[in-house]
Amino acid sequence: MADLLPWQYALIGLVFVWSGFVRSGLGFGGAVLALPFLLLVVNKPLVFLPIISIHLLIFSSLIAFQGWRDKQAQGASGSNIDWGYLGKSMKVMIIPKLVGVFGLLTLPAEIMSSIIFLIVIVYAVGYVLNRPFRSKRPWMDNIFLALGGYVSGTSLIGAPLIVAVYASHVAKHQLRDTLFVLWFILVAIKMVSFLIAGVDLQLIHQLWLLPCAYVGHLIGERFHRYIVSNETPLFFRVLGTVLIVVSLVGIIRQFALFVSA
Repeated sequence: MADLLPWQYALIGLVFVWSGFVRSGLGFGGAVLALPFLLLVVNKPLVFLPIISIHLLIFSSLIAFQGWRDKQAQGASGSNIDWGYLGKSMKVMIIPKLVGVFGLLTLPAEIMSSIIFLIVIVYAVGYVLNRPFRSKRPWMDNIFLALGGYVSGTSLIGAPLIVAVYASHVAKHQLRDTLFVLWFILVAIKMVSFLIAGVDLQLIHQLWLLPCAYVGHLIGERFHRYIVSNETPLFFRVLGTVLIVVSLVGIIRQFALFVSA
């Protein structure tokens, strides 16, 4: 990114503010909601994926620690993380994740992404209507988790599908922090693949993009506290709405790439 114009740097900085906001506000979306906009500025995913990965590692650790500290300060019992479901889901996702990371299985990205986005929309509409879809068949959730793990391994955009399943099994007050522990594990695996492949981690650009993401993070923290403390179905309606937006953006982008090809 050394030869970009000033307006391009400005746009990238604004997108990372947005990325930090949705990441801390909802517990996911830092990658999948930012990448489409970043690629409009510089159409090179490998330029931005390492930056997003490092941000995820930093902020996932920070938020999970803050959640634990708040619990301690309030004297509340229980954990802010659902370790039981985290471990159970990781057993399902780990193999597909590794398959995606090391490229052991090549599936058409357009078909895979479109299927995932359509499944997510089905889940999300239920949340918006306050009638969340809850699978009565554990094997179906396992398929969705496996697909999310695989796509996370290939491109870090498997979050919507994983979140759709997690939101049905993890308590609202534990959802965000549990997701951040999961993101830390999944992204750490992805970072190993970047190091092995010799991908430029764009460390010099962390000096100005990390503060941008932190500004968004602070705003997102306030937003998250509001929607979690609200006793109405607002939390899941916001979650569902964001999932629909993410999925529609993904489908439109896939269609645009198909037309341009």
